[in-house]
Amino acid sequence: MKPVDGKALQRIRVLDLTRVRAGPTCIRQFADWGADVIKIESPESMEVSDGWGGMRDGPDFQNLHRNKRSLTINLKDPKGKAIFYRLVEKADVVVENFRPDVKFRLNIDYETLSKINPRIVYASISGFGQDGPYAKRPGFDHIVQGMGGLMSITGDPAHGPMRTGIAVADTGSGLYCALAIMTALFEREDSGKGQWVQVSLLQTMIAMLDFQAARWLMLNEIPSQPGNNHPTSIPTGVYPTADGHINIAAGEQAMFLRLCNAIGRPDLIEVENFSTEENRSIHRNELNHVLSDITRRRKSSEWLSIMEKGHVAAGPIYRVNEMFDDAQIKHLKMAAPVDHKRIGKIKLVAQPFSMSRTPCEIRTAAPDRGENTVEILTSLDYSDREIEALRQEGVI
Repeated sequence: MKPVDGKALQRIRVLDLTRVRAGPTCIRQFADWGADVIKIESPESMEVSDGWGGMRDGPDFQNLHRNKRSLTINLKDPKGKAIFYRLVEKADVVVENFRPDVKFRLNIDYETLSKINPRIVYASISGFGQDGPYAKRPGFDHIVQGMGGLMSITGDPAHGPMRTGIAVADTGSGLYCALAIMTALFEREDSGKGQWVQVSLLQTMIAMLDFQAARWLMLNEIPSQPGNNHPTSIPTGVYPTADGHINIAAGEQAMFLRLCNAIGRPDLIEVENFSTEENRSIHRNELNHVLSDITRRRKSSEWLSIMEKGHVAAGPIYRVNEMFDDAQIKHLKMAAPVDHKRIGKIKLVAQPFSMSRTPCEIRTAAPDRGENTVEILTSLDYSDREIEALRQEGVI
């Protein structure tokens, strides 16, 4: 089936066994681009839910699980497993983030499912990997931020290690997993075969350290906490103003010269301690003190206007409400509207990339648990009587 405008991934069917954040972040990359995503949940009779304690209509759940259909199955019941296997026959992707041993106990591991459908791409997200000495440990974003080195390079040294304000290991793992699945689907076009994709929060966190990790691997340099300073490019950081703070990034030589001219201090480039990028890095505290004394004299809006006219990289430091009120962010349409049957019109976070012919679309709010069970089972040729019997037995 050829994709039509607006649904780039409509040919793809994804079976979503994920919970919490990393897995749903991965799945969202498929759902928003038109894939048929079936979120598989436990029946209410099992008293197990991904609704996060009754917060299914809350912003987090709605933002993660939009554009999906929901099917309830008891995967511990042979009849429930039979339903799942029938779905696998026509699916392209299965994604799970159980503890590494759970899928084998349930007989829904890659080896088992690949015998049903050799083209299936099976993705597993874990905290520390599918095997190895830490494989059975519970994996949480906060723990991995520490183990993966991020907390040691985040925050001010005077206050000790600091986690980031977002679940960066979870979100990064979901995005890496989506990329890995896309890669496997692309390779399948040549081989005709699926494969098992594995992503862990710990590996993701290390990969996301990027140049900071490479500094150790190549130079044996241990990065430290730079606070609001850039690790190597000075001056780059947060500077006080008469009514708040702004960001300035002027580490490169030509940019620093423009900054000096913009703030009315062209003489600073002649100061030996500030004359080169290397000297500014060494004498960062001295330079930041000089700049801060100057930036405190005007309001943030005045400095931002001056910096823009002087072609100096600078920007405001927004709270979230202020960020969404910015003209450029409104232009980029990062708040995407959708209708929710109980709440009414809501807005969710839009995708950060666009395509000219097949844009993404937030079509539906997150489904209620089991909202599409009858619809999906009917498509698998279950009769109304069979569906009701399955419900009575607690299979669905």
